[in-house]
Amino acid sequence: MSRMVNCVKFGKEAEGLDRAPFPGPVGQKIYDNISKEAWQAWLQHQTMVINENRLTPFEPEAKKLIAEEREKFLFGEGVAKPDGYVSPK
Repeated sequence: MSRMVNCVKFGKEAEGLDRAPFPGPVGQKIYDNISKEAWQAWLQHQTMVINENRLTPFEPEAKKLIAEEREKFLFGEGVAKPDGYVSPK
């Protein structure tokens, strides 16, 4: 049987992640409060953020920006598309 969580992102009970996405308190917070569906939505948004901002994910400034965007996307409100983003057709 799947592990269920009260997903903070979607405000409903849904299937939780199988394991924390990374070690530490932030990974545990995500594991405890974010559904698989919300995590997949974040991964798609993260890819867009990286590509549109031409980030190199292992650089400290890029890591900081990605972490801020992840927190806003999963636990906050008002996440916007990057400036100049054009949706693929």
